[in-house]
Amino acid sequence: MSACCSNVVNLLFWRPGRSQEEVEQKAKSRQIDKLLEKEKHLFKRQVKLLLLGAGESGKSTFLKQMRIIHGVKFEPELLREYQQIIYQNVIRGLQVLIDAREKLNIAWEDPAVTPEYATEVMQIGTSEKISPDTFNQYCAAISLVWRDGAIRKAYDRRREFQISDSVSYFLDDIHRVANVDFAPTNKDVLMCRKATKGVLEFTIKIQNIPFIFVDVGGQRTQRQKWTNLFNNSVTSILFLVSTSEFDQVLAEDRKTNRLEESRNIFDTIINNQSFQGISIILFLNKTDLLALKVKNPETDIRWYYPQFTGNPHSLLDVQNFILQMFMNVRKNTKTPIYHHFTNAVDTQNIQVVFSSVKDTIFHRNLSGLMLL
Repeated sequence: MSACCSNVVNLLFWRPGRSQEEVEQKAKSRQIDKLLEKEKHLFKRQVKLLLLGAGESGKSTFLKQMRIIHGVKFEPELLREYQQIIYQNVIRGLQVLIDAREKLNIAWEDPAVTPEYATEVMQIGTSEKISPDTFNQYCAAISLVWRDGAIRKAYDRRREFQISDSVSYFLDDIHRVANVDFAPTNKDVLMCRKATKGVLEFTIKIQNIPFIFVDVGGQRTQRQKWTNLFNNSVTSILFLVSTSEFDQVLAEDRKTNRLEESRNIFDTIINNQSFQGISIILFLNKTDLLALKVKNPETDIRWYYPQFTGNPHSLLDVQNFILQMFMNVRKNTKTPIYHHFTNAVDTQNIQVVFSSVKDTIFHRNLSGLMLL
């Protein structure tokens, strides 16, 4: 059979004066050209989405939602990893609150009992793997300390120090988390927090088109890795902003306002010549946490942004102000910016938003994706 094929190739490419070797090289060249054309065709039919934004803006949570929405289950080993992350989130979070209580000079509600358990919690190490049995043994101490009014007062002042948004979610449900048979639910996976380091990719097929999601760390030390991703293979950029952080500072320097940092990063992205013609979609995230802050009479956005002229306790006014902050950095007003107010831990919300994003991407890249 191979001899027959070889003869056919020779007949197709033979010309007077050509050697057998030249004929075979020409045939191989044609085959390589066909493979390259096929790869180019497949490359044009893929969608590559960069998830960018400052640290803790919700990029990794959005990526988890893509798995959940599209029915890609978390592997058992990955769930075990998330279980460890949850244990660490609980212990480190409560240790931060105990330390903050002392620094803020908040007196214990039960000085006869709580300090002893607080000392026990502070002595728990998180560098080694924690077994479910071991974590279960910490449950009583963790629960008692979390119930003390002093810790609750410290938690209410959490904008003054660095702590994960999801700590209260797990501490309020500590007996379930500490059960030896505990297995993280999808909601638990969405709520747990671990800083992204390096570059993570996740691919799913949507309408037979490969969607490649690229998640990169948002901390300052991780952003130097972003430049390697800025190439012509990018279809869209999803830029996430934690809108609730208008009254918080960065963990990196304890001085810079987090929302200002996010706006500065967005400025460099939206005005980067490398992204001309690439759709940029702005996710104004954590609307649930923003709503809680706006309703709080002890929080006022004007303390941090004196130029704000609306009602500081109107969610709509605050959202519009933050949106304009980001829209105004655009130097070329013809560059389109699509925006959505999102809650990355709300699967239904992200499902609706991503459906709109997907339609935007399909319409803007119709010919390239050959969906006509």
